[in-house]
Amino acid sequence: MTITCSQLLEKHSQAWLAATVHPFLEQCKSGTIQQKQFNTWLVQDYLFVVEFTRFVARVLTNAPTHHFDVILGGLGALKDELNWFKVKARERQLTLETNLQDACSQYCKYLEILADMPYAVQITALWAIELAYNQGWQLPGDMPETYAEFADRWGNQNFTEYVKLLEQLADEAMSSASQTVQTQTESVFLEITRKERDFWEMAMIAKLE
Repeated sequence: MTITCSQLLEKHSQAWLAATVHPFLEQCKSGTIQQKQFNTWLVQDYLFVVEFTRFVARVLTNAPTHHFDVILGGLGALKDELNWFKVKARERQLTLETNLQDACSQYCKYLEILADMPYAVQITALWAIELAYNQGWQLPGDMPETYAEFADRWGNQNFTEYVKLLEQLADEAMSSASQTVQTQTESVFLEITRKERDFWEMAMIAKLE
């Protein structure tokens, strides 16, 4: 039986909840997040997106040509996102030339591991990573002005539609995947939920250098 993205979310709902509902996001909504915590997240997320861009490029190299348009659209958006992070860092007088903290480093290393996995695993991982931010920033509801721009970047309707397109690509790829690959994909999905949760935790600890 072929497993789909929606089935992964349903089967592992508690793990997904931990990845997308977190005190970091709730405190952004309430306006009580400490600036050091938020700035830690911002800098580390920029460093993650640098490696995530490389990961998406590797996914493209394995994709069937009829999947190119969606993935290339994501790569184009990442160019804008990296530049946006630089602007936000300058506004907050933050340096982006810093060390990766452990949770970020481990996540980036995991992206490298994914590069050697089958395309069905990679495209499902890409969908899960993007959906985690899409839902994570949407679920708290309207953010105060200070954080509204951040929430809108990943919670806006265009990004939501992009994530839905990724889900379609992932489901298509999984429909012809072997049982071994499907099992591998499920394991990767669960690992992504853990790494997303750990990333939020890292920001709450706030060890900005």
